[in-house]
Order: sequence, then C-alpha cells, then structure tokens
Amino acid sequence: MDCSLLRTLVSRYCAGEENWVDSRTIYVGHREPPPGTEAYIPQRFPDNRIVSSKYTFWNFVPKNLFEQFRRIANFYFLIIFLVQLIIDTPTSPVTSGLPLLFVITVTAIKQGYEDWLRHKADNAMNQYPVHFIQHGKLVRKQSRKLRVGDIVMVKEDETFPCDLIFLSSSREDGTCFVTTASLDGESSHKTHYAVQDTKAFHNEQEIDALHATIECEQPQPDLYKFVGRINVYHDRNEPTARPLGSENLLLRGATLKNTEKIFGVAIYTGMETKMALNYQAKSQKRSAVEKSMNVFLIVYLCILISKALINTVLKYVWQSEPFRDEPWYNQKTEPERKRNLFLRAFTDFLAFMVLFNYIIPVSMYVTVEMQKFLGSYFLTWDEEMFDEDTGEGPLVNTSDLNEELGQIEYVFTDKTGTLTENNMEFVECCIEGHVYVPHVICNGQILHDCTGIDMIDSSPGGSGKEREELFFRALCLCHTVQVKDDDSVDGLKKSQLSRRSCIYISSSPDEVALVEGIQRLGYTYLRLKDNFMEIVNRENNIEKFELLEVLSFDSVRRRMSVIVRSSTGHIFLFCKGADSSIFPRVKEGKIDQIRSRVERNAVEGLRTLCVAYKELTAEEYSKVQKLLQNAKLALQDREKKLAEVYEKIERDFILLGATAVEDRLQEKAADTIEALQKAGIKVWVLTGDKMETAAATCYACKLFRRNTQILELTTKKIEEQSLHDVLFDLSKTVLRHSGSLTRDTFSGLSTDMQDYGLIIDGAALSLIMKPRQDGSSGNYRELFLEICRNCSAVLCCRMAPLQKAQIVKLIKLSKEHPITLAIGDGANDVSMILEAHVGIGIIGKEGRQAARNSDYAIPKFKHLKKMLLVHGHFYYVRISELVQYFFYKNVCFIFPQFLYQFFCGFSQQTLYDTAYLTLYNISFTSLPILFYGLMEQHVSADTLKREPSLYSLLYTEMLPRMLCCAGVHLFIGHS
Repeated sequence: MDCSLLRTLVSRYCAGEENWVDSRTIYVGHREPPPGTEAYIPQRFPDNRIVSSKYTFWNFVPKNLFEQFRRIANFYFLIIFLVQLIIDTPTSPVTSGLPLLFVITVTAIKQGYEDWLRHKADNAMNQYPVHFIQHGKLVRKQSRKLRVGDIVMVKEDETFPCDLIFLSSSREDGTCFVTTASLDGESSHKTHYAVQDTKAFHNEQEIDALHATIECEQPQPDLYKFVGRINVYHDRNEPTARPLGSENLLLRGATLKNTEKIFGVAIYTGMETKMALNYQAKSQKRSAVEKSMNVFLIVYLCILISKALINTVLKYVWQSEPFRDEPWYNQKTEPERKRNLFLRAFTDFLAFMVLFNYIIPVSMYVTVEMQKFLGSYFLTWDEEMFDEDTGEGPLVNTSDLNEELGQIEYVFTDKTGTLTENNMEFVECCIEGHVYVPHVICNGQILHDCTGIDMIDSSPGGSGKEREELFFRALCLCHTVQVKDDDSVDGLKKSQLSRRSCIYISSSPDEVALVEGIQRLGYTYLRLKDNFMEIVNRENNIEKFELLEVLSFDSVRRRMSVIVRSSTGHIFLFCKGADSSIFPRVKEGKIDQIRSRVERNAVEGLRTLCVAYKELTAEEYSKVQKLLQNAKLALQDREKKLAEVYEKIERDFILLGATAVEDRLQEKAADTIEALQKAGIKVWVLTGDKMETAAATCYACKLFRRNTQILELTTKKIEEQSLHDVLFDLSKTVLRHSGSLTRDTFSGLSTDMQDYGLIIDGAALSLIMKPRQDGSSGNYRELFLEICRNCSAVLCCRMAPLQKAQIVKLIKLSKEHPITLAIGDGANDVSMILEAHVGIGIIGKEGRQAARNSDYAIPKFKHLKKMLLVHGHFYYVRISELVQYFFYKNVCFIFPQFLYQFFCGFSQQTLYDTAYLTLYNISFTSLPILFYGLMEQHVSADTLKREPSLYSLLYTEMLPRMLCCAGVHLFIGHS
C-alpha cells in the first residue's frame, strides 16, 4: 500500500477533515456512496451541543480568580495582603484582606450568577427534542445528540436545531418561509428553496432512500454567504451535481413559518453553526474614563511609592542619633542590632507601603460597574424614547460606554433608513423620454376612487408602445418579491388589488414600492409558480414567463438581472440598477433624455433606478447557462467567478427608462441635527446614494444651511484637475478664516456666518487613502483632514461599507483623537458601527443587523438628541464626579496618616482604628457616592434639551474646573 495514501487516511481520520482542507464532505443520512465512486472516509465533527457559558463547576474558582487578579488594583492589594502576612506591619492583614475579599466575592457572585443563567439556557437548548429519520422512520432524540449528516424533520413554528441543507418541504413548489428574527432581527418572511433533485421527496421512506454527498465550505460566521454543491447518485450512473447557496441553507435559530414541515440534512452542528460563530465575543470597547482611571491608578501608585520612600529615608535620618534609635523603654535585642541595614530599610519601606496603601481605592471598580449597570436602566426606562409605531424602546447592549455619550465630537450617520424613513413611495417612471405619474401608493394603501394613469408628456406611439410594455414587464419580472395570499401577516405590505388581494414580501422596500407602483400603471405581478412568473397586463390577460436565471443584486455591481423566456419562446435579459452601473453598459436608447430626468429627480432627493434589457438567442443563452453553471458549482472563489460571469453577461443593453421612488425624511430628523450642531458636534453623512440625491436630503435635514458654501471633492472634479490641485484649492478656500473651526466656534455658528460643507465620493476617497507614488513621507490624508476640520458638515456619497469604516477610523486616529459615534440601520452600517467609539443601531426596516452589533439601539434617529444631550450629559457628569471622588477621598484619608508620621518619629504607627480602615472603602464612602452617581441632576432635563450648547460647555469648561477645584481642596482644605 502507498505510504502517502496511508498517511493521508490516518490524518483525515485522526484530525478531521476541517483541520486540513478548506471544504468538507458530508454523507447524507450517513449512507456510503455507490461502490467505485470514491473512498468512504468517516469524518469527525462536533456534536450539536451549544456552550455559551464561560465556566464549569470545576474551573470556576481558579479561572475567575485569574481573571479578577488581572486587574491592576486587585493584584496590587493581593501583594499588599501577602506582605502583611509575611512581615511585621503596622496594620493587621484584615484591613487589606477583608476589602479585597469583599470585592472579589461580590464580583465572583455576579459573574457566577450570570454564567449559571447561561448554563440554564444552554441546557434548555441542548435538551430540546428533535425529529430525525433513522431506517425510514421518525425517531425523537435530544438536540445535543444530533450529528452532521443526520436528516432532520422540522414542523411549522419550530426552530431549526442546527444549520441544514433544505431537501424538501410539504409545499409542492419545494419552498418554505422562514423568519430570522433571533439571528438578525428581521421579522419578514424569507423564501428558501429545496434542492431541485430532492424537492419531490415528501415522506420518510423516500428521503431515507436518498444517495447523496454534500461538499461545502468550512464553517464561517457570515449569515448571508454559503458555498457548496450536492452530488445526487441515481443508481450506478454518474452523480448529478447541483450548486448550493444561501437560499438552500436553513440556519439554526431561524423559525419555519407557513409551511407544514420540511426535511433537511445537518451540515454544521453545535459551536460550528453560524449562530454560534456570530455570538462569539466582539472586541471590547473601553471608554475614555476607564482608560483615565488606569492612568490615575498608576499616578497614585507613584505617589504611594514616593510617600513610602520619603518616610523610609526620614526614619533613618531621625534614628541617626542613638537615643532616638534605641530609647531606654525600647531596647533592641542582639539579633536586631546585627540585622543587615539594607534588609531593615527594605522591610521598613514595605511597612510604609502597607500603611499608605489605602490611597488606592480597592472598591472603585465594583462601584463604577454597579453605577454604569444600574444607570443604564434610566435609558431603557425613558418613555419619551419609546416608539409607539414599532412598539420598540431603546436597548443597551453594553453599559461600559455610558459616559462616552457625553463626550461625542463627531457623529457619522447613514442616510437611508436613518435620516429617512426607508418607507418607499413610487413617484414616477420615465420611458423613452415620456413621464408617467401614478396616484400615490404608500404602505400598500391606494387612495379611494383613483383609477387610470396620470401622464405627463404625450403618450408614445408605434415602436415606443412596445418599449413601454417591455419596461412594465421588466419591473414586474426583475425582482425578488414574493406574494402571499394571507391577509394577516405581521409587518408585511398589503395591496388592495381590483382582481385579487396580494401581500408583497421583500427584503428591500424599494422592490415592493416598484411592484406596487407598476400595478397602478396597469401591470400586476401575481406569483411565481413552478418556476413560471405570472403577471396580468392592461388587457386583464395573464402572461407567463419561465424564470431561467437570477443574477442577484450586490453592493459592488449595484444592479440585478433576470433571464426569462416568454410564452412565444423569446428569451429576455432584464436588468435594473443604479444609473452609474447601467449607463456605461447601454448601447442604444434615449440615453440623454432619460439621464436628464434621472439627474432632475436626484436633485429633488428621489431614489432613482434605471431599467434596460437585451434579447438573447437560444445559442447565446446556452453559453450563458454554461458559464453560470460552472461558476455556481465552484467551491473556491465562487463569488469572484460569478462576478466575472455577470460582467460578461450584463453588457450591450438597450435602455428602456428609469424609475423614481421617494424616501421621506424621518420625523424631527432636521431638528435633531440642528441641535447636535448647536451642541458643538460635527455631523457627517455617509451613504451609498448618488451625490445629488444625498445633497438634497442634507439640505432638507438642515445639515447644509442656506448660506453653506458647498465644496466638491468628487471624481468629476479630479478629472478636470489633479487630486493635488483640487485639495490645495479647497485648503486655500477653507483656511481663509484664521485657525480651524473649533468646537466652541462651531456650536456658535449663526445663520449669517459663512461656513463650508464638503461633498466627497467613494472614488475620490480611495485616491486620498492611497499612498503617493513618489514615495514621499505621506499622502493626502492630513490635508484632507485639515479641510474637514474647517467644514461644518461633510457628505460622503457612493460609499462602500468598508469605506464608511475607513472614514470613521481616519477621524478617530487623527491627532486630536476625538470621540466618535456611528449610527445606522442596515447590515452595510455594521463596519462603521463597530469601528466608532460608540455604535448606535436604528431598529429599522432593513433588519436588526445594525442593532445587534451596536452598543446601543434606538427606534428613531430623533431619539439621538435626548440620548446625547440629556442622558449622555448626566452619565458623564455622574461618572466623572464618582471617579474623582474616589481618588479625592482616599488622598484626604491617607495624607493625615502621612503627616502623622512626623509626630510619631516615623514609627509606622497608624492614625486610624483597624475597623475604620477596613470599612472606609467598602462601606462608609462607597455607598453614598453610588447613590449620588445614580441620581444627581445638576441641570434639569428640559433645560438640557432646550439649551444644546450646555453639552459643549460640559466638555470644555465644567470638568477642567472640577479637576482644578478638586486638586486645590485635596491638599489644602480637607487634609
């Protein structure tokens, strides 16, 4: 036998497939493939046990103690306690040991209780009953015993016990509806599709007879990506390979809806499921106050060491005369006289360290944590921040950053769904230069007594009529909208149709608005059945189109396409997308007229999409199908290969027209931005929309004022001049005013004062972030930052998600190191939310990805005003006074002890009683300041909302004055 083959087999069996390759092979139902196909090698995968707890019964004590003593204050007091046990010190070990024991015990109880709750939740999940198929029969067992390869049956309203490949369902079309509220918060019903070759299997015996293997990628946390293929064996013939994507994957934690039952095969179990991988801890954010606490601790430790050192030196100076060193009433023994001088000095130094060690506040961390944790409830209990429309209130995902809300200098906000409602209303469409304006349709509600079409311009005739019908068909077919016939589905849009009632379901509000809008123009999308899309035309006739391929939308291409075959046998490719991605791929059509209309709508703040098509011959479609199939079956770089194929297919279009959809501004969005600017906070809008649309929104929400001079740093500008020249011209313009626009001058901007607004697009940002080719010391980042500092507002358009994070990081790491806040509502905002010091998610219509990954979540953008100006203000004042008080009281407590040594001959005598030393930190002085730190309101909430400028005064004047006064009182008055 070949040794290399033996070594391979051994390594596979012992280490598991996932440890040495990028993909795994799963045998459906643990059935071996037919002989001669490939070697059957059993693989080792984890069971389905979920473990979210940190501790076990056996490791809780050592692991918890190790984590607690990693804190510098706890470790310091442990050393002091050990010193008190080892050498003769002036105070009892109880004075250090008891407070330390109290802090360690309280923290351990809190963490132990939290972990017990996690154990309890894990056990409930792991012992949940699951039905799976064994020898053609349904068997019930606990979820934790599920293995990769098991075929599972899930019934309606049950959650999926692990990540499954969808094999078949009780629905004839092989689909099922799923909600993923526990994963990403989306309550809408998503449609998933069974494997083509297995969707006809409807009972246990048929499923159990399935011979198939699945090859897929190793577990990774992205909820929306999956790459794999299934090989189905029919007798002894060659297996049929089918691609598997995210539409075939049912995730653990999702719930089956409106489907009686489904069958699926387990591919990821336990801690390898996408849910478990997503719930792993993210990088910990630390507030500025917490960082300053550690600095203060080091400073006070230095003060402590210096005090002990001074007293040790003065003691030996004092004892340099014999009658002081050895008075008649305290004669030394012979061993004491012979003791080494340096050893005696070191022992005395340690004794003084023990005597003065109370300058370090041992209970500060516990008190601060309790203050933050309890204080966070004031935010969640705020009735003014509760939204009745959605039934949602603010959420606190971490209380560690409460005080950061009072120090924000930059706010980075998304536009769609954050500043706007993400509630799309179809306004008009332009076909071949002719504009069509239907009656208003919003949220599926159509005004009564409204029929027909309102048209601007003359109706097209001749060949134009054919293009018009193609346009309407394109919008009825080029989408991912699903139709439900149920009248009582939560959170879904409903259209009252004249011929039938439909509920349109889509993850994109734009698509629902377009389908509803085209319905008012005479074409109604009915359903997708047996891979045929049915629509009703103006003559009330049903047209059927076979859906051949879907080229899904992605944020890079900014377009989507479908390939359909009409009943007459014609094959069409319909494409819709952003104007920047459609116009370069168009070869004919009334481009100038449509471009003009698109630009006009964009200036008015409307969201525009362009629609194009091309007709394919049977031979062309055959080539396209082959290219797509090869790309879809690839396990490595599938997305890259699909993108390359899409690029080849989506070209040489004929332009049909464009649509315009309105996304209304959120209630009080303009008032909120105006208040934030008065508070000295700079607001930047980061969006993927085109410049004209985003600029119109910025004017509407008062980000740009009537006298704001707009500066452009866009690709168009750079094409006319070099980047170097554009940046230096902008720099000269904004620096005419002496110095930078500081927080004070910014908060005091009047309507008559000249200020600047900068607009930059994604392509220009890429050039700025790219190092200069001449190899010089830098790049254009500093110049760009200097321009931004002197602008009252910045709009970044055409931004990719990672570019949003780049902008936030660029400002965060600038020389001023400002505190930044990012707010958004969609998955494309998660990167900037995680990058900013404070991330806030809007509980919006794009799901809860942003809210789930944020530090705080609020229902509407308007609630940001009270969160920062009131709650943030209070949090910052309270925690600042609490921390300063802790250091202040301990200095006041120990400085008299230091002075007392001058009166007792530096003999290390204590000034205070042992009980007082023990209880001073953990009881006498920690509880009062805790209640003060929770309840203090030095200014009323109404005043803070009415006077936003108080927010900037808090940062620039109040706290430095507090620090100065505290320092003066420490050493003069209270000691």
